[in-house]
Amino acid sequence: MGSEQRGGRREQNARLVIADDHALTRMGLRGLLADERGLELVGEARDGVEALELCAQLQPDLAILDVRMPRLDGLATTRAIKLAFPRIAVLLVSLHATPEYIIEAIEAGASGYVLKDAPLHELVGAIQQILRGESMLTEALAAQMLRRLSGHPPRPSAALHTSLTPRELEVLRLVAQGKTNRLIAQQLGIANGTVKLHVEHIIGKLDVSDRTQAAVHAIQLGLLHNEEG
Repeated sequence: MGSEQRGGRREQNARLVIADDHALTRMGLRGLLADERGLELVGEARDGVEALELCAQLQPDLAILDVRMPRLDGLATTRAIKLAFPRIAVLLVSLHATPEYIIEAIEAGASGYVLKDAPLHELVGAIQQILRGESMLTEALAAQMLRRLSGHPPRPSAALHTSLTPRELEVLRLVAQGKTNRLIAQQLGIANGTVKLHVEHIIGKLDVSDRTQAAVHAIQLGLLHNEEG
């Protein structure tokens, strides 16, 4: 696929890599992505080690990883990708749907989590949602993450508090609660577009791939502890 002309400006396709040890699964994903405009599959891996190598070579926008893979599983691969290439988003696919698995995936650095037996439109929707920088962290999951991390001391970061403005910190707290831009705008009495701009600045300053990981960052730094206490 090449780039497309949209709204009078040229936009590049989003570049994706996939990793799964089953050839049939990779073939199915390849066929699915081939039919989606704006998406380009640039590499395939059979395990986490190959996936990490592909990310280093190709610098894709999104890596779609199976949770269970030989040599390096999806969670370990996600951690390695986010450590080396924080701007690459990761979508994990799994057979397990428990909140604990989902929280563990998000804490590892994944931007989203989809079941292997989910309808194709759900997978495509998750891919598009992540590529738009939208959060897949619901208020319920945010609350569970906060409870799970409440026993751990916050990670101090003077750089965070000096780089983010008071308004950006305020928006980040609400993002970490799983709130949408619309709800944040209503709560703060500002325009949706203003919230979107704040979120974009937050993502850039924290050097993360999207708002889901910005939210995790906020929870890990203890920005919500005072509100829960």
